[in-house]
Amino acid sequence: MAAVPLRSLLAAVLALLALVALSACGNRKETVTHAETEGIHVDVGELSYQIQISRTLSVHDDEDVAYLQDIPVAQRELAPNETWFAVFLKVFNDTKHDAVSAGSFAVVDTQDLRYEPIPLGKLNPFAYRAQVVAAGEQYPLPDSTAGAGVVRGSLLLFKLKFETLQNRPMELEIHGPEGEEPAEASALLDV
Repeated sequence: MAAVPLRSLLAAVLALLALVALSACGNRKETVTHAETEGIHVDVGELSYQIQISRTLSVHDDEDVAYLQDIPVAQRELAPNETWFAVFLKVFNDTKHDAVSAGSFAVVDTQDLRYEPIPLGKLNPFAYRAQVVAAGEQYPLPDSTAGAGVVRGSLLLFKLKFETLQNRPMELEIHGPEGEEPAEASALLDV
């Protein structure tokens, strides 16, 4: 068996070390705080948020009626120039420890009209609720009503003026718990 020249051995070792270093760089997750469309993960604090879908809801649609349950009495009526608007989210915790999900959101249009979500009661199984997301888990859990439903996401419900649907693109702002970096992110909504 012929001896491998020292120079060839050294070159092979250096190439292997470079490959290991490059592969380690590939494991680093880039922080994303703005998405140009739904479906892209955006990072707020230690958690990642993904908009499954956003759309208007109708009280005359059987599927939508389920999403519109347990709205506070003072919020149940729409003005003639308003519509229900839903944003369905998934939250991912890819860390090795539990983390609290965002509790503050807003839909903003191109005219800077801002809308905050309607707080839904405990009887609505689709409602998004700020909570602790366990390490390595997602919210909603896949076997929950929201996680196993058609959309597979938790509901943020908004009352929007019709004019806002024309003032696109609309954006969902996500504000994380205080003291976390990055503290907020946004994603454009596909309406």
